[in-house]
Amino acid sequence: MKKAFLTGITGQDGSFLAELLLSRGYEVHGLIRRASTFNTGRLDSIYIDPHAPHAHFFLHYGDVSDGGGVRRLLQQVQPDEVYNLAAQSHVKVSFDQAEFTADAVALGTLRMLEAVRNTVESTGKEIRFYQAGSSEMFGASPPPQNEETRFYPRSPYAVSKVSAHWYAVNYREAYGLFIANGILFNHESERRGETFVTRKITRGLTRIHLGLQNKIYLGNLDSRRDWGHAADYVRAMWLMLQQDHPDDYVVATGEAHTVREFLDEAGAILKMDWKKVVELDARYLRPTEVDNLQGDASKARRKLNWRPEVNFQELVRRMVEHDLALARQEKILHESGYGTVVSGYRHA
Repeated sequence: MKKAFLTGITGQDGSFLAELLLSRGYEVHGLIRRASTFNTGRLDSIYIDPHAPHAHFFLHYGDVSDGGGVRRLLQQVQPDEVYNLAAQSHVKVSFDQAEFTADAVALGTLRMLEAVRNTVESTGKEIRFYQAGSSEMFGASPPPQNEETRFYPRSPYAVSKVSAHWYAVNYREAYGLFIANGILFNHESERRGETFVTRKITRGLTRIHLGLQNKIYLGNLDSRRDWGHAADYVRAMWLMLQQDHPDDYVVATGEAHTVREFLDEAGAILKMDWKKVVELDARYLRPTEVDNLQGDASKARRKLNWRPEVNFQELVRRMVEHDLALARQEKILHESGYGTVVSGYRHA
């Protein structure tokens, strides 16, 4: 039985990847940060008591800011594959928390690479390492962007991801480690955090549709993004570590849509005019904007035989239907006296 070790397992991608790996017979270990409240909601469907004799899923307290702790865990687990998904991944927040973002994203990756290198050297066991890159690394470079496109990061988050990318390349070349960089374009799902624009839209419009909210406050509606479904993208991560040789891959649908188009699609499903309920809030504008990200995943299609299965329209439909069900549950609670109508839900 192969073993996989995941950082960022409580996030959208981590939960989908854990499900995929378990379905393929892996023993899965995940790194989680200690918190005073439960932060493992996305893992509820796959979590079982680790004392159970058939348990193949285990969670370990730790953080990528603690290199020694991660090293001890890798020595203990001795995984075949490591997927580094941990990050402070909100671009706008990275401007407000630049130092923390750099520590988690750039130095966090360096600590993970050092832990893997040390474990490989001490045990002689090969560990294959996946580093989660981002289309934000391309920033202001014109589309379509592929593996040969120049990085032009436009946020502390993107700068940190570029640094992490080159750390990974350097460790691959310096120590002969199997390290693959996945440069993933925007991928969403029903599990996307509610402060990210796509989920903010589907959560907000469905709540407005049922009278639970009055407005949505957004930033730049003209930004163009290449949106796919996270379940498709974690499949590409796994495929990268099954190859004979490590490499870097862009993962994208090849189509770009504006935030306005996302609003149009979601509004059409709900049969509502979003223009009456969406307002601009300058707080959500970035100091340096990224206007157009559209990926060219020809290499991943050719070498990994990877193709996205969920298109833009289906992605939006799934997210709207999921959040409409949540809003209906919330409405029942509200009508029972357990909730309140608010003017603008979760503004962050």
